[in-house]
Amino acid sequence: MLNHEVKQILMKNTDKNRFNRHILLILLYLSLANSAQAYSPQEVEKAAEQEDEHWMQGLHETVSNSVYQSAQWFDSFFIAKESEQQNPTTTAKIRFAWLPKSRDFSEVETRFRIRVKLPHFQDRVSVVFSDEADDELNNLPLESANTRDTTKDEKFSLALNYTHEKKRDRLMNYRLGISGGDIFARAQHKRRFNISATQSFLFEPSLYYYLDDGLGAKLLLEYDYQLSPKSLFRVNYSIRGSAAYSGIRWKHGVYKLHQIDTKTATVISFQAEGERNGERGFVTDLYTLGYRYRFNALRDWLYFEVEPFVELPEEYNYKPTPGIALRIEGYFNKG
Repeated sequence: MLNHEVKQILMKNTDKNRFNRHILLILLYLSLANSAQAYSPQEVEKAAEQEDEHWMQGLHETVSNSVYQSAQWFDSFFIAKESEQQNPTTTAKIRFAWLPKSRDFSEVETRFRIRVKLPHFQDRVSVVFSDEADDELNNLPLESANTRDTTKDEKFSLALNYTHEKKRDRLMNYRLGISGGDIFARAQHKRRFNISATQSFLFEPSLYYYLDDGLGAKLLLEYDYQLSPKSLFRVNYSIRGSAAYSGIRWKHGVYKLHQIDTKTATVISFQAEGERNGERGFVTDLYTLGYRYRFNALRDWLYFEVEPFVELPEEYNYKPTPGIALRIEGYFNKG
């Protein structure tokens, strides 16, 4: 008798639990249905885009504001008493790159360049803080530039740049600063000659002096031929000499530049570099063949590059060394 009553109680409890489970499932279903109606797939995607917009825009504003505030602080030292402070103009470029090669997959490259124009000097004076080479041999479409440096050593530099004369076809400026713990001064002149409607020639000599390395000079010669409104053929030649080392470093480059649209460009390049008048006489220590694809995406201040290339270095008996460069660049400006 007792066993029968226990079985009845257990059956009632089981039915009650089953009923409760059904109620919970119904409530859960209604809750999910309401959520699905409240957030459609389009709305979920839009929310994700807004979140992405939020952090990327926040990053851009943070970097731009930081550089701008530092520029205001620096420019304030040159304000006369009882005069109103003007707004400086700041630009910054930050680049990250990974350059895996067949013999080295670990090469990672970071570059930055910050430039501040000081309004209290009629924008003739600017402050430049950078870890890039002072002189880039060729300016490519969409602000791209040749990334192989003329020297092996990279040094952080902070300098005051004074522009004495700036016109459409000529530029004369002077720079005084510190680089790698060494104080330097540089005078640079740029002059472009328009041979015809489709041809031009650039003449760019530079003279510089380092306290440790002594006197040095550089000369860049460049010829441009406009193949079409969006296509350009370029040849340049650069030499650099210094009292700090024997010989003269030289570099040749041949480029085919093509602007696909306002956000995309390509560059086919062949470069050779080496040394002359040194201990080994004339020698070519590196050949490089590359194809660069550069595009603007996600934001108007963000650029990407993909560049497969083949190097033939002297240290490996000119054996082909394939690789690829993957770069991302951010541009930040204010003022």
